[in-house]
Amino acid sequence: ATPSWEHDAKLIGAIHEKLPRAKIVVCGPITTIKGKDILEKLPVTACIKGEYEKGSVKVVNGATGILEHELLTAKEMNESPFPYYDELIARRYWDYNPVGQSFPHAHVWSSRGCPFKCIFCVWPATMTGNDPDGTQRRTVRHYTPDYMEAFLRDLVTRFQFKSIYFDDDTFNLGNSHVVKMCEVMKKIKLPWSAMCRADTIKPETWQLMRDAGCYGVKLGFESGNQHVVDKIVNKGLDLEVARATVFELKRLGMTVHGTFTYGLPGETKEQMQDTKRYIASLPFDSIQESGTAEIEGTPLHTLRTTGKLTAYAGASMDKDYVRGGDGMKKFQNVINELVNG
Repeated sequence: ATPSWEHDAKLIGAIHEKLPRAKIVVCGPITTIKGKDILEKLPVTACIKGEYEKGSVKVVNGATGILEHELLTAKEMNESPFPYYDELIARRYWDYNPVGQSFPHAHVWSSRGCPFKCIFCVWPATMTGNDPDGTQRRTVRHYTPDYMEAFLRDLVTRFQFKSIYFDDDTFNLGNSHVVKMCEVMKKIKLPWSAMCRADTIKPETWQLMRDAGCYGVKLGFESGNQHVVDKIVNKGLDLEVARATVFELKRLGMTVHGTFTYGLPGETKEQMQDTKRYIASLPFDSIQESGTAEIEGTPLHTLRTTGKLTAYAGASMDKDYVRGGDGMKKFQNVINELVNG
């Protein structure tokens, strides 16, 4: 993605210098916007937009240039070999939150895609879809319980993982999928956690997750102000429903990691203070606060060129908006202004 592109471009040059006959292919969100520029300026054979399994096969067979989005179907996903985990680094992935991880732990997906269209979110806008203005249909595909059980058994046997983290865009999309995954995890018999939304499953399904060994979840809130959530982020999340979910999860003995962002286009200082107050009102075990990174390919970046997006009626790049591709640096700038301004 664009925040690391300066480094990545230098790395491509270094690889080409050492291995001039190697074919270098670029994948990831960067190709959605900069594919043509990359091909013109760097020793790159091809740029693959979106998911890159099918595109990679085409490149091996001789394709060059820009390869457009071509997703695996759910059937193709579930007929594919298991993702490759390198022996050298498989046990080095490390994500401390949600609190309660047992290391080493496996980072896995049980699905691909997310139907929600948060203004800043790059992966669903560029990888599992091509939706830079937040108006197109976004695809969601699930791995089957049989696939996931076999995959997880293989991983645990080979690498002796002690816990599982489901790092899906949104793990709990659809109650049925979560119930099926709970049955899988009862068989795997390892503690696990997941990236979730607060409002996409039945309240009683949280108990099923807990009973199946889920010790914690990450929940995205983005803001503690309902107007910002609805009209700027376009997340479609009722903050009071989310509040109730946090208390229910804590009642069940699960840990909760909440994620929030500041410096959205059109967000006021008072609305940012609402986020601070919302965080303080809830029993989180951990939180992530960041500045809203503006990454190419997202609706947030599109807003810069169009001036207005219908799906994000409250979003505007006014004089108070601070642009930045590095979320941590932007957070420091925005919070300093919030405290001192």
